[in-house]
Amino acid sequence: MHKTVKVWDVPTRLFHWGLVLLVAFMWISGSQGGDSLVWHIRGGITVAVFVVFRLMWGLVGSQSARFKDFVKGPTAVRQYLKSGEDKTPGHNPLGGWMVMALLTVLLVQISTGLFSADVDSYLYDAPLAHHLTADNAARVSAVHQGMIYALLALVLIHVLAIFAYRLFKGKNLVLPMFSGNKQLSVHLPPPAIASWRRACACAGLAGTVVLGLVLGWH
Repeated sequence: MHKTVKVWDVPTRLFHWGLVLLVAFMWISGSQGGDSLVWHIRGGITVAVFVVFRLMWGLVGSQSARFKDFVKGPTAVRQYLKSGEDKTPGHNPLGGWMVMALLTVLLVQISTGLFSADVDSYLYDAPLAHHLTADNAARVSAVHQGMIYALLALVLIHVLAIFAYRLFKGKNLVLPMFSGNKQLSVHLPPPAIASWRRACACAGLAGTVVLGLVLGWH
């Protein structure tokens, strides 16, 4: 027996779909080069705000968004692979580790991107590139450009997993990320949803931290 429950709060859903659009925008603006790098840098700063917000929301946000709710150890992962049963309303153990992998790669992309240099013309260096020597900035830029393939690989795995769940388990993982509602076992209690006030405070603090770092250290 199942029941329809609000699982994903609005801030989590806005983060998810906003990040999808931002990653696409970053890919397009970064690949074009030239004047597009100005928008690539601005987009990167926006991604940084999003990711810092998600890290905060993973600590103080709604139950289903908190890391302690879905980051599980090897035993929980093995049990899930054997049974296929969700014991938490939000991410299952495999999905939880995918979230952590994506956030980790995004953090590497953000940190290297802020110190990257436009090695072709040096006209569009990132805000913090001048803190490094030209050689070190070029090395960081190479890491930044290479890590995009790791990010794209994770995105591809994520999309394939969504199709697999739909095909083999009959579960639609996309619709709940739009509506926020999910079909849960009657034995699972609905997750606690954090207030908008807390979400706004986290968003404001994330913007302050990122802009303070970029502008203050610049």
